[in-house]
Amino acid sequence: MADASAGGFPDDYPTIDPTSFDVVVCGTGLPESILAAACAASGKTVLHVDPNPFYGSLFSSVPLPSLPSFLSSDSSTPGPSSSTATSSSAAASHSAVHLEHRCLYSEVETSGTVPESSSRFTVDLVGPRVLYCADEAVDLLLRSGGNNHVEFKSVEGGSLLYWDGALYPVPDSKGAIFMDGTLKPGMKTLLFSFFKLVESHIAASSSGDKEGEGEASAKISEEDLDLPFIEFLKKQRLPPKIRAVMVYAIAMADYDQDAADSSEKLLTTRDGIKSIALYLSSIKRFANAEGAFLYPMYGQGELPQAFCRFAAVKGALYVLRMPVTALLLDQEKKRYIGTRLASGQDILCQQLILDPSFKIPSLDMPSDASDSNSPRKVARGICITSSSIKKGKSSVLVVFPPKSLQEQQAAAVRVLQLSSNVAVCPPGMFMAYLSTPCTDAFIGKQCINKAIEVLFNAQGSDDSEDHLEATSENIENAKPTLIWNCVYVQEITQGTSGSVLSCPMPDENLDYRNILESTKKLFADTYPNEEFLPRNAAPKYADDDSDSAE
Repeated sequence: MADASAGGFPDDYPTIDPTSFDVVVCGTGLPESILAAACAASGKTVLHVDPNPFYGSLFSSVPLPSLPSFLSSDSSTPGPSSSTATSSSAAASHSAVHLEHRCLYSEVETSGTVPESSSRFTVDLVGPRVLYCADEAVDLLLRSGGNNHVEFKSVEGGSLLYWDGALYPVPDSKGAIFMDGTLKPGMKTLLFSFFKLVESHIAASSSGDKEGEGEASAKISEEDLDLPFIEFLKKQRLPPKIRAVMVYAIAMADYDQDAADSSEKLLTTRDGIKSIALYLSSIKRFANAEGAFLYPMYGQGELPQAFCRFAAVKGALYVLRMPVTALLLDQEKKRYIGTRLASGQDILCQQLILDPSFKIPSLDMPSDASDSNSPRKVARGICITSSSIKKGKSSVLVVFPPKSLQEQQAAAVRVLQLSSNVAVCPPGMFMAYLSTPCTDAFIGKQCINKAIEVLFNAQGSDDSEDHLEATSENIENAKPTLIWNCVYVQEITQGTSGSVLSCPMPDENLDYRNILESTKKLFADTYPNEEFLPRNAAPKYADDDSDSAE
C-alpha cells in the first residue's frame, strides 16, 4: 500500500493504471474503508485514494502538533498538476464538475501550554470512542481478519457517574453491585432483581418460538417494552440515581429522558433492554478483558487501516497523497461516472464513494441547496492532564447525565480518559476526550467546559481548595491538573446513496453501532444482491486468536 512519512502534496503524482474501476473510493475514513473492503470482497475492482499521507481521514488519530491544521476551516485542494497530461476530459461525452469541501469544524478554542513532548501525543478526531466487546464492529474485525492488525486494551477503570456533585462507580454487574460500598442493602436487592429480570428476558427472547410457558412468562410484556424506558425503570422502583445509571451510563441514552421533546430522543424499554444486553454480554465476552469496553492501541485511526489492509489483500489499489478535484459528469445520462485527480488524470468507474467532507454537486438543484438542512452538531473536548481521574486506573469512562452540570444541559456529556498503556501519550500523562450532542454550539461548548471545570484543576490553581467529592476509596479526591485543552464543534451529516455515495460523519455516540449500520445500508442500497463482508472472505493467519483481547 502507498504510504508517506511527510505531509504536503508531491510535485509529480503517479499515473494510475488501469484508468477504469468498478468502484472509486475517496477518503480512508472508517465507513469508506469498510465499504472498500466489502466491495473488494465481493469481487469488485477498487481504487482507494486519500489526500493525506496516512489512513483514517475524519476518523484519524493524528500527532498533537497536526491537530490545528485538521480543525482549520482551510480545506483547499490543489488543482490539476500542469506536469501531468493524462486527462481524458477532451472527450465530449463527459465534463468535469469541481468538488468543494464543507467546513466541518468550528468554534475552536485552546488553552493551556502544549507539552514539550507534544509529538508523543496522539489525538483521536472522533473521541471519545470505544468498542463494546460484543459489538458487531468487533465481529466485523474478526470476520475480515482486521483483528490481526489491531491490538486492543480494555477500559479497566470501568465507568463513573456524576451525581449531586460526586463521582459514583457504576454498578454494571452483580459483582460490581456486591462490591459497591455506596449502595445500601435494600438498593442492592433491587438492582440484583432488575438484572435478573433483564437476563431472564434475554434468555427467553433468545429461545425464539421454541419457548415454553415458563420461558414466556420470564419475558417482559410487549406493553412494557413499548413504554419509555425511564417509565419502566420507575415501575421497578429504582430511585433517580440508579435510573440515571441504567439510562445514561449503561443504555447510553443521550438526551434527557424525563423531558424528551420528541419520540426520536425517547428511549423505549425495548431499545434500553437491547443496549443493556449488549453491555452485559460485552462484560463476559473476553476472559482477559476487564469491563465492557475496548480501545485500540495507538488510537482509533488504526481501525480504518485494518479494513484497508483487508481490501488490499483482496486486490484494491491504494494511493495516498492523491486529492480528488472534480467529478466526471456524463452529459447525456446526467450521471457521475468518475473522478478527476489532482494529477489531472481522469478515472472512470461505475460507483463513486466520497468521504463526508465533500459537497456533492446535485444534478437537479443549485450546488448549495443540498446543504440547506441544518446538520446536527457535537461539541468535543480534548484534555491533557497530569494524573488520573480514578486513582490507580489508566482508563476510565465518566458520564454526566443531562442537567447534572447546568440547567441548559439537554444531553449527556461523556468523558473517556486514556493513558500511556494504549500508546497515545508519554508515561505519567493522561488524555481525556469529552463530547455532547448539541443544536446550539455555545451551549454545547459551555457544557464541555463545565465538565472540564468539574473534573480538573487549571494549572497553577490551589489543589487544596478545590477537591471533587468522591464516594469510593478507589476514586482520587484531588482533581488532576489540566495542562492543555481544546474545545470545538463538529458537524454531523448522514450517509446518502446514489451514483455518488456520501459516507456518514463521526457521530455523537460513544461506539460505532450507528455508523456501521449506516455503512451497511449504503452497501445494501448499492449492491442489493451482494453479501456484506461474508464470513469466509477473511484471509487466514497462522496466529489468529479470535477469542481474546488485551
